[in-house]
Formats: sequence, structure tokens, C-alpha cells
Amino acid sequence: MRWRKRIGLSVLLVALILAIIYGLMPRPVPVDIAKVTRGPLRVTIEEEGKTRVMDRFVISAPVAGFARRIELDVGDNVIKGHVLVDLEPLRSDVLDPRSRAEAKAMVAAAKSAMRVAQENSCAAGADADLALIEYERKKRLYERASISQEEFDRAEALARWTEAVRRSAEFTIEVARFELDAALTALEYSAARHDGMLPEKVAIKSPVNGQVLQVYHRSEGVVNAGQPLVEIGDARALEVEIDVLSANAVRIASGTRVLFDRWGGKQTLEGRVRIVEPVGFTKTSALGVEEQRVLVVADITSEPKLWKRLGHGYRVEARFIIWEAENIIQIPSSALFRSGEQWAVFVFENNRAVRRMIEVGQRSGLIAEVISGLTQGERVITHPDDTVNDGIRVCLR
Repeated sequence: MRWRKRIGLSVLLVALILAIIYGLMPRPVPVDIAKVTRGPLRVTIEEEGKTRVMDRFVISAPVAGFARRIELDVGDNVIKGHVLVDLEPLRSDVLDPRSRAEAKAMVAAAKSAMRVAQENSCAAGADADLALIEYERKKRLYERASISQEEFDRAEALARWTEAVRRSAEFTIEVARFELDAALTALEYSAARHDGMLPEKVAIKSPVNGQVLQVYHRSEGVVNAGQPLVEIGDARALEVEIDVLSANAVRIASGTRVLFDRWGGKQTLEGRVRIVEPVGFTKTSALGVEEQRVLVVADITSEPKLWKRLGHGYRVEARFIIWEAENIIQIPSSALFRSGEQWAVFVFENNRAVRRMIEVGQRSGLIAEVISGLTQGERVITHPDDTVNDGIRVCLR
């Protein structure tokens, strides 16, 4: 019995010591791992953009006038030479009682001035006739040498002068008649009177085939010279404008391939960058941060039947393909960390974390290219924290 008791106590003591040793041993750190794979890799820049018609034409009033109501609606098709709006002359003023009285007084004054001119013309005609008779008499006397040369010249000059006065009086009658017509016009062509005559019209026509994009002035009314009336353009000729950060714009060149997503259709549209504008602008982000941005214009190269429902000002998401290649060794970017001046990862080997220096190439948001240091099929630890060190025991989370 004693031996049995001693053996039981010894076993219990050994078990207790082993339990203490096991409790004091460091436990493996749970980690997440990912495999090193080989496949295609694409580096992109993503920004929002919107479509716009390439060539837009804003039709403005060439002169000030009275525009008739525009019956066109946004989306209506127009052809080249189609009349968009008729522009009539400005309406005459409405005469208030004071203005009408002044106009009547001007008419009466013009009539009196014309009568004065007529009487002056009669008097000038009588003087001219008398001077002509005197000239003929002096001419006969001069031919018989009965008067001197000086007297004859004086009679001839008087006849010419009176004839000129008569012609001037006749012209004065014409002027008075025109002034009377002008005075009568103020009374006859009032906005309150309509004589049934059709006014002259200026027909403003469409310069190209296209669709109505916007109507600036629909109702009839007075418009000034240069005032926009209608905007038209070919909605089938679309381009996409995307404003990108200036730091990203320097990586985008003319001809860069671009993909358009989330535009409303199921398929991804393809395009090419046509121009990167050389001038940037300041834009305030949603967080209130001022950013320098650059406008990039791209053409849609996919078949038009795929995006025929797109219109002017529609939103799209653009992905500029900066770099792409096939059969690239790659790992998640979350496995990378800096070790001095180099990139490093923790490789999962025999349940331990082994630090390894690697050379990294291209990087897209979540994936990084591995140039050297890793082989396909190896496993790396993602999101390593401060508890993961070189050689430490780890286990899968």
C-alpha cells in the first residue's frame, strides 16, 4: 500500500510539473496566410467621369428682336437647315396720353412746316421767273450794244441765283414731306394698333444634324443680341471627361487604354485616352481638401450599339490601365512590410514565421508583383502585427 501511494504521488507530481512547463511554454501566434500565385496583373487608376457631346452648338440671337415660342423639346432630332426659331423686329412702343398728344402736335407742326415750304417755293419761283425775264431783256439789249457788259453779267448772275433758290425751296418741300411722314409713323405704328401686315422675320436655322440638348429661351419674348436660345449636338458622338489628381495625370498618356464600369449597362466599355490637358485646376473634395486636378478626355471605342442608351452628362467610372502583364508572381500587398530600406515578408514554414527579403515590382491596390525572393506555391503571412517575429511559432487562425 505504501508503494502504491508513493507511485500515485510521484505520477501526480510529474503531471503537475508537466502542466506547469506546458503553461509556461510560449503559444503559437495565430495568423492569416495567403499563397504565392502566378497570373495576370493589372495596375489601374480609378476615377469618376461623365459623358459629353463632342461638338455642341449654342445657337444665339444674331440681333435684338422678338423671338417666337420655340416648340422643340430636349431630345428632338433636327436636321441641317431646319428653322429653330423665328426672330421678328422689336414691337413699337405703346403711346400713353401724353406721348400721343406730343405725336399729334409733331404732326401738326410738320404739316405747317410743309405749307411754309410750299409758299416759300412759290415765292422763289416767282423771283426766278422775274429774273429770267429780266435776263432775256438785258440779253437783247446787250446784243444791240445798248447796255454795258457789267450790267448784262449782273442780270445773268441774278437769274442763276434765283433759279438755285427755287430748287432749294423745292427740296425744302421734300424734306418737310418726309418729316410729316415720320411724325405720322409715330401715331400709325403703335403697339396698340395692328394693320395686318406681316413683319420681317429672321429665320435662325440649325447648322448641323443632331438633337436638341437644351432650350434656353422657350416662351416668346424680347431677346438681346448674343443671347443663347437653343443648344444642339450629335448625341451619338460622345466622349468622356474625367478629372484625375495631377500626381496620377503624369502617369497617363495619350492612347492609354481605359475601361468604363457602372455606367448602367452589363458590359464593360473600352476606350482610349485622346488628350490629357496640360492645365490643371483646383477642386475641393468632399472632405474639404483642396486638390490639384487635371481633365482627361477619352473616346469610347466599343461598338456604338453597346452604349446607345448613353447620353450627354451621364456618370461613368473609368479605370486607366497604366501597366499590365501575364504570368506574374504576385502576393497580397497586405503581406509586405519595410525592413530597413527593403521590402520583406514572413513566410509560413514548418509552423514558424521566417522573415525573407524580396524585390517588389508593380503594385495595384491589393496585389503586388514579386520580382525575386519568393516562388509559386509558398505561403506568406498577411497583416503581420508586432507579435509576429522571425522564427516565432505560428498557427493558422
